[in-house]
Amino acid sequence: MAKRLKALILTNHFYPENFKCNDIAFELQRRGYDVSVMTPIPDYPKGKFYEGYGILKKRYEVIKGVKIHRSFLIPRGNGKGFRLILNYLSNTIFSTLKGIYFAFFKDYDFVLVHETSPIFVGIPATIIKKVQKIPMYSWILDLWPESLTAASNIDNKFIYNSILKITKWIYKNSNKILIGSKGFEKSICEKGNFKKKIVYFPNWVENVFKSSPKEPKQKLPEGFNVMVAGNMGDAQDLPHVLNAFLKLKDKNINLILVGDGRKKDFVEKFINDNDLNNVFLLGSFPPDEMPSLFQQADLLFMALTNNAIFSITVPSRIQAYMSSGKPIVAMINGEGAALIHAADCGWSVDSEDSDALANLLLNLSKENPEILHQKGANGKKFSEDHFDFKKSMDKLEALISQGK
Repeated sequence: MAKRLKALILTNHFYPENFKCNDIAFELQRRGYDVSVMTPIPDYPKGKFYEGYGILKKRYEVIKGVKIHRSFLIPRGNGKGFRLILNYLSNTIFSTLKGIYFAFFKDYDFVLVHETSPIFVGIPATIIKKVQKIPMYSWILDLWPESLTAASNIDNKFIYNSILKITKWIYKNSNKILIGSKGFEKSICEKGNFKKKIVYFPNWVENVFKSSPKEPKQKLPEGFNVMVAGNMGDAQDLPHVLNAFLKLKDKNINLILVGDGRKKDFVEKFINDNDLNNVFLLGSFPPDEMPSLFQQADLLFMALTNNAIFSITVPSRIQAYMSSGKPIVAMINGEGAALIHAADCGWSVDSEDSDALANLLLNLSKENPEILHQKGANGKKFSEDHFDFKKSMDKLEALISQGK
């Protein structure tokens, strides 16, 4: 009987937080691996510990056979300034201490690192890899130190160079570097001779977006409805988005915002200050209710600020949109816009161009519905061909089986 391979996944976020590493862990367990996960106490996105979790609660649990070990961290709070620094530092310190313990007192066959921000989750992973002399696979979904400077405008050379050294060290010790966006390759190769290690491994579409929509519990308003689903943060460039809809105030073109985030208060204030009757905040919904909301929309929309790091990133939101079979409009630069055009599933304008967005939406509101339908169908087909979960997991297993 073949030996069950022992897998250790290190990640900054795990169930009940909603990240793709959840899918990987549970699927590897289902496929016969013995899976353990090292992760902090869950606190994202609201910045406080989830109900039922804490310093002395659920620090170890088993879900669907996956063994989950949770290290301490200081909750991120509002996700800004000193509080975020404390969150990153505490996460790094306590996960590294746990990683040292795991390195000497546990036994694994390989390590998989889910590299969202901060990249320091790769530190304990690398320690375990070096002590146990096992393969390490790093799935890079945020580029560091670029992401740090993009999000916080930190320009301290000592901090930047220190993080750069850590990043190079993690890349150097990775047997394979999986990238969620092809645009990441240039940045990674600038940090060392890593080209042969790089494997394109994009996000996949959650099964909920492939399912048939339920009867909608939430009805959308009358008019041409442009929907945004997901986090409302600084990166989503809400000021320029709202300015575009201010120009469309009397055109019966609605912006439907589904989700939550720290810019929600800003949106509410903008609506009140400008007496907007075409912007609607619906709040958050369970994943299984999202397909019914998507199906009621005329277009699905997203925006990102004009930042170099975002131009080389493919937002997972686009992939989810594509799977719904709805046409997409985006106010973004770079890889995300290129994907929309490659799939022929919608339209894009440059980041922060409110005028161009308003003009495009006005034209699309008068477009032949068949053209919109065809764009949506193109996206769905492209998603099925390129962002299928089973195909992604087969690819990951093939890498693991090579053992290098």
